[in-house]
Amino acid sequence: MAEGPSTQPNDPITLNEVEALARENLPKHIYEFYASGSDEQNALLRNEKAFDRLCIRPRVLIDVSEVDTTTEILGHKTSLPIGIAPSAMQRLAGGDGELDVARAAVNMGLNLTLSSQSTTSLEDVAKTREGKGNNGIPAPPFWMQLYLHADAQKSVQLIRRAEAAGYQALVLTVDTPVLGNRLSERKKAVVLPPGMELPNVEKAPPTRAKNQPSVNRLLMNARTAAEAKALRDSVGNMMHSSSLTWTQTINFLRSVTKMKIILKGIMTGEDAALAVQHGADAIIVSNHGGRQLDAACATIEALDEIATAVQGRIPVILDGGIRSGTAVFKALALGADFVLVGRPALWGLAYKGREGVETAMHILERELSRTMALAGARNLQEITKDKLGVISRDGFGIAKL
Repeated sequence: MAEGPSTQPNDPITLNEVEALARENLPKHIYEFYASGSDEQNALLRNEKAFDRLCIRPRVLIDVSEVDTTTEILGHKTSLPIGIAPSAMQRLAGGDGELDVARAAVNMGLNLTLSSQSTTSLEDVAKTREGKGNNGIPAPPFWMQLYLHADAQKSVQLIRRAEAAGYQALVLTVDTPVLGNRLSERKKAVVLPPGMELPNVEKAPPTRAKNQPSVNRLLMNARTAAEAKALRDSVGNMMHSSSLTWTQTINFLRSVTKMKIILKGIMTGEDAALAVQHGADAIIVSNHGGRQLDAACATIEALDEIATAVQGRIPVILDGGIRSGTAVFKALALGADFVLVGRPALWGLAYKGREGVETAMHILERELSRTMALAGARNLQEITKDKLGVISRDGFGIAKL
């Protein structure tokens, strides 16, 4: 792990403090674009609050003078069991956007997934890995996130660009047949300012205004069934596909890439079992940061069922609601092999560019390492389910999981 940036007395020491500083730096509608969920924000809030029902059962008189947080994910070693999740249009948050986030990831030996909606080309982000490595850990794995359109062939060029640039895995987001009802975006659409583009996305036809919201967001804004149908009839091939199926989708991806295939947006044991059956290399337990189905459960609530269905056959990754090293510990104990954080990296970026991203990730590292020591876990393999208890709903005390 690389040494962190030099600290000053007023530097943030929790992710909540990083977010508060980011909020001060961002225009209100940009902060809300990143921070908000869908509808009544229930899934967004559940993602964080559900961790509170779990407590840690610490073991003592164990030599924890050396705590090892390194792990492997899909054959690549990383300094932490924590990667940076894909999030769109990071240059809106500040600094050099995706480049600052990628440089922080490389400096700290952290996995990164680049959003296909990034404001930096995937090739430029991939170059941050070249010749880099730290403390004996090779340059960390970079993955490429993808949405499939109704015309899946439109995605082939992007997939092949990612593979040629050295990305090790393709992360297919599977929970967006349509966008969730994101009220803040409907009230004030986020559009890119002049000079900022989405270089990994096919250019819009000349008939569309340059800074008009995407067709997916236009569909979200439709107020009648007739309006939605008319939009689909006119530009449906440019929208996220709502007709993906297990066999067709996985077979298509296998036919166009040798990269690992990760499915992001799995929330049930049934779908986890199907992911294994159809040959996915890993899954991400995700409700899209609470931005899709507002009535969905928290990702940590879905995790146990999913881990049980997978039975260790492929890695189970969790995102959603991770705001502390303690939450990372709980997710690993409940069956996750790895976790991703999205908003905390964005808050770091908005706070202080690359250095701010590193600040946020170092906070998580210190909290995880400290939690492991206090719980009596010397390495990630010792973070097991018997170290958790669930707080009783009706009585007093906890029950072992």
